[in-house]
Amino acid sequence: MDFRLSDEQQMLRDLCARFRDDHLRPLEPQVLAREARGGTAYLTDEECAPLDARAKELGLYALDGPEEYGGSDLDCVTMVGVWEELGQTCIEYTFPPDSPNLRMLMQCCTPEQRLRYLDPYSRGEAISAIAISEPGGGADPAAMTTRAVLEGDTWVINGRKIWITKADKAAFTILMASTDPSKGARGGISAFVVDRDTPGFVIQREIPMLGGHTTYEIVIDNLRLPRSALLGQEGDGFGPMQLRLNTRRVQMGAWCAGKTRYALDIMKAWVRDRKTFGDLLANRQAIQWWIADAEMQLHALRLMVYNTAAKIDSGQQARTECSMVKLMGTELAWDTIDKAMQALGGMGMTRELPLAMMANHVRLMRIYEGPSEVHRMLIARHALDDRIPGL
Repeated sequence: MDFRLSDEQQMLRDLCARFRDDHLRPLEPQVLAREARGGTAYLTDEECAPLDARAKELGLYALDGPEEYGGSDLDCVTMVGVWEELGQTCIEYTFPPDSPNLRMLMQCCTPEQRLRYLDPYSRGEAISAIAISEPGGGADPAAMTTRAVLEGDTWVINGRKIWITKADKAAFTILMASTDPSKGARGGISAFVVDRDTPGFVIQREIPMLGGHTTYEIVIDNLRLPRSALLGQEGDGFGPMQLRLNTRRVQMGAWCAGKTRYALDIMKAWVRDRKTFGDLLANRQAIQWWIADAEMQLHALRLMVYNTAAKIDSGQQARTECSMVKLMGTELAWDTIDKAMQALGGMGMTRELPLAMMANHVRLMRIYEGPSEVHRMLIARHALDDRIPGL
């Protein structure tokens, strides 16, 4: 096995690192100050516009988008380097478009949907959202109660969705609904694409989250969509959704590798200079062990993320591996950021440094795309053989 990146992959990583250092980290003080005042941690439109323009100049738009729509058609292994570099900051920014929804659309759009949705989305000209979770539904897709019924040539959909990111800005939303409750996740869930401001698709409320983040609850009240709004095959929405989730989980593993590295760099810089009781913190065994354990686990995480990405690129399902990288990445980043905050003492508790904001980001990620406990259950199920009754 050759673990070396190609020259092109390394050049792209280096370019992303320079973009982060030149354009994202300089924004940290103003975003941290805004969030400390109770404002949003998201970049404003005014902050995003020059970033998007510069990214487009550098050829960093639509990196994994299809070439026929102006993308670079990069594989998942190459994108890992991009995500890891962009993870080394508390500023949350991705080069448009966001990969998970893109890959889901690429898999199941009709020719008409490609022109209407995938084309502008691939060019970074549209924002999308996805509506999966429901109040009371938790992480179990089989418990989905949003119901889609075909009446003639019209889909009539009713239900509620929650924890939807970017619902207020999305030009369109991918909506998951049950078309056959008797089949659950195995043939009973379908995907639909819903344009902004479609009657019956109502943003009910904005939900403030940790660290200046925001999600939304949506009411679907007698939403009427044409047959052409079905994304992929009826009853087969869970397969493309799983591809989307797997892409996001690898992305999160890479982001968390970046955040772990950033937290370690902050901690190492501090303990090399900070003295307590007449000696540097860097000479304290507790600190040394924190750093050694984190470095060792980060090395393992990065290998796991690249291995999982390679399996996805080769067409393997890799669902268990995706659970592993999402679980290990979020838990490692959470623990390392916490250790860095502890090592910095009072300074680590401030909202002037990026550590507290990163901790909030990672705390959210331990729930999003499946909580840690569900992923442990899935990994154990695979290890014990999922044919065992009751598992």
